[in-house]
Amino acid sequence: MLTRLVLFLSLLLPSTLMAQTRTPSHCIALADAAPSLDYLHRASLPEVAREEVYLHYIAHASFLIRSHAGLNMITDFTGFTGTLPLIPDVVTMNHAHDSHWTSFPDPAIPHVLPGWGPFGEGVEHRLDLDEVLVRNVSTDIRSQFSGVESNGNSIFVFEMAGLCIGHLGHLHHAPDAAQYAALGRLDVVMAPVDGGYTLDQPTMIRVLKRLKSSIVIPMHWFSEFALDDFLIGMRDDFSIVEVGGPGLNVSIDRLPSRPTIMVLRPEYLNVTR
Repeated sequence: MLTRLVLFLSLLLPSTLMAQTRTPSHCIALADAAPSLDYLHRASLPEVAREEVYLHYIAHASFLIRSHAGLNMITDFTGFTGTLPLIPDVVTMNHAHDSHWTSFPDPAIPHVLPGWGPFGEGVEHRLDLDEVLVRNVSTDIRSQFSGVESNGNSIFVFEMAGLCIGHLGHLHHAPDAAQYAALGRLDVVMAPVDGGYTLDQPTMIRVLKRLKSSIVIPMHWFSEFALDDFLIGMRDDFSIVEVGGPGLNVSIDRLPSRPTIMVLRPEYLNVTR
């Protein structure tokens, strides 16, 4: 009788709730990874397979990170993601420039995570949504008039589907030992590679080679010249793949065996016709 009752109750549970248990990420180096990935070129939001994550480069430093159960998270959220109606579940922001945040996020967004706190004090986030854990590591930024705002930027880390996915935000300096330790092993990292407004390219290249992420996604590049300079500086240690679109599906069992730069082409989330 008890067995039948448990079975009956399980049938009443929404499938989305049953799917929201997070596979723990380990944030350490991976072994025996297969060399294949799926590339997606869709403008509407796709279904995401179990134990996969969908990444879509929207613009500048803004990405959609979408989970199997349909949680939508936007990095460096500016308030606009395109013409596709979307209320994200989580948005993260950094305030070095207004192209990385908004003063007026939609009040319907359940979780708005600014990457800064009171001046110089930083902020700490640890948001556990069962399927996804979102946390941050504070770093410094250049403040107005070329000063320094301690802890004014955040590197946000998304732990989901067994992966650690990091977004470096508006990084202005190489992390120190404590910050590297707090980040852990990032399987996927979105890195600003403009070489001027954020970290200079030689230092950024050293940071990424130290992180040794399986996948690096360049962002915050303002010209093909800056992107090409970055790729030239990385090609001795990393494979380079031109995806040809904005979207990418990632899973822990299909990470590339050699560290790889996946070049996504930004595209707003627009209504398909």
